[in-house]
Amino acid sequence: MTNVLKVENLSKTFKGKVVFNNISQTFYGGNVYGIIGENGSGKTVFMKCLCDLLPVDQGTVRFNEQRKAPPKGTFGVIIEAPGFLLNFSGYSNLKMLASLRRKVTKQEIFHLLDDVGLSQDIRKRVGKYSLGMRQRLGIAQAMMDDPPILLLDEPFNGLDKNAVQKTYELIKQLKDKGKIIILASHHSQDIEYLCEFVFELMEGKLYVRR
Repeated sequence: MTNVLKVENLSKTFKGKVVFNNISQTFYGGNVYGIIGENGSGKTVFMKCLCDLLPVDQGTVRFNEQRKAPPKGTFGVIIEAPGFLLNFSGYSNLKMLASLRRKVTKQEIFHLLDDVGLSQDIRKRVGKYSLGMRQRLGIAQAMMDDPPILLLDEPFNGLDKNAVQKTYELIKQLKDKGKIIILASHHSQDIEYLCEFVFELMEGKLYVRR
């Protein structure tokens, strides 16, 4: 069965300002959806509302045929700067998270770090990581529970050319596995290369651009 994320009549105000109003859209597995828009247009807030990090004023978000909000573990999320314990290695950070969720093995963590190009830095403390390395660790964290939906807000920030290409390949592999991937990026080349469908969030509305 193809995974389906259905958004109906979603509205959000923040500090008295309308961020978005009455948005309805359906997202299907096996596709990458690009969200573009100017700074402050509400892309990050929209993603946070999809995964219930922020409450909405009205509207619903449904996954597949479920009548209630998507259950825990539906979304893998990288929004804004990922937060990690700086005095621990990337591996240790993921291992601690895995111990709380009890779903991911040590071997699977090793594979994740290899997928994002961090296998050579497995013992390095996160405090010694570059911005790009922390971003890649954030991507690994988002993928860790094998969620059906990935929300990636500016996932290429701080990545060098090789890391960007590796992340492109990884996102395409996840798409081929039937994931729903919703991606926001300021860089048009990311959107053009990865996304089958493109929407622009502007003046509180979500417009189809491709």
